[in-house]
Amino acid sequence: MKKILLSTSLFLFAITNVIAQGLEGIVVEKYYISDANDQSVNSVGGVLPVGSVTYRVYADLASGYQFQAVYGDANHELRLETTTLFFNNEDRGAPFPTFSKNFCDDNTVMLDSWVSVGAACANNFGVLKSNDDGVATVVNNDGVLQNNNPLMGIPLTQQDGFLAGVPQPVTAVNITALETMLDAQNDGTNGPSFSTNNGSWASLNGSTGADPLVNHVLLAQITTDGIFSFKLNLQIRNTTNLQVENYVAQNPIGNEIFEPTLTYSSTGLNLQAINSTVRINLFPNPTADKLMVEMRSTESREYFISDLTGSVVMSGSLSEATGSIDVSNLASGSYFFLHKDSGSVRKFVKM
Repeated sequence: MKKILLSTSLFLFAITNVIAQGLEGIVVEKYYISDANDQSVNSVGGVLPVGSVTYRVYADLASGYQFQAVYGDANHELRLETTTLFFNNEDRGAPFPTFSKNFCDDNTVMLDSWVSVGAACANNFGVLKSNDDGVATVVNNDGVLQNNNPLMGIPLTQQDGFLAGVPQPVTAVNITALETMLDAQNDGTNGPSFSTNNGSWASLNGSTGADPLVNHVLLAQITTDGIFSFKLNLQIRNTTNLQVENYVAQNPIGNEIFEPTLTYSSTGLNLQAINSTVRINLFPNPTADKLMVEMRSTESREYFISDLTGSVVMSGSLSEATGSIDVSNLASGSYFFLHKDSGSVRKFVKM
């Protein structure tokens, strides 16, 4: 059995809200960033755009607590979203990680998008790469998933984030649209967003992490070449007194507890409205040097430009509704233009 290493990664994106209750925060890990080599198995695993990022989302629970459900209700939206599409592996893809670890060494099975209540595949917990000592690491049969980009921390060739055990199964309630979106297909229907005010994925028996003292419970693995964002609400339970606690992303009611880390954007910005009605036009697109921006908004014209990993590479403010930005110093590739206040996003290409 793998031992748990009490170490941290520089590339672990975590915001911890120190509270007396059982949820210590949501942890988002950059699990992998795809490169051109990974495209060699597109015909088997499905098209995986270069620069796609695989994120793992964990609930960081205090010792003595169990995860029960991620949910949306009449007062609190549950949302998973990307500005492009989610990647679904077409070989073993499924909305829940029920495939055997024996298949994880094939093509891009390890990067499939799914939701979970602790498992990374059948009979294996998902753990942070920094909590995996490298024993029984998957060796890919097809020579892919070899990238060692420092932005994703520990390479999968060293520590794969799997730990043998018996995680709880997912119980799905009114999330058929999410199951369809994360099924084994890449036909344009796998995105860009799922939202519900009447659904959940849950653990009927309650879930704890592979190490109950560390107690990180894997909630989702998502792969996308777009900006990934979510808004979650969690129910957990104290295993000693059986008291249930509910944490919400916004607008707590009664005994509900507000937890800011339940809202996330891979840009590092706290964007609440990716699908804003603010209109932004970018031209020419693609562009070699000057990017013209038409921003039909009376709000602030502050903006950010991020690369496909969500890292902000430029920022500024337009003085007029239509203005230009010098992007000549950006490397060739695809970028996102983000309106700061609304979260409205447009994609452009630098030649």
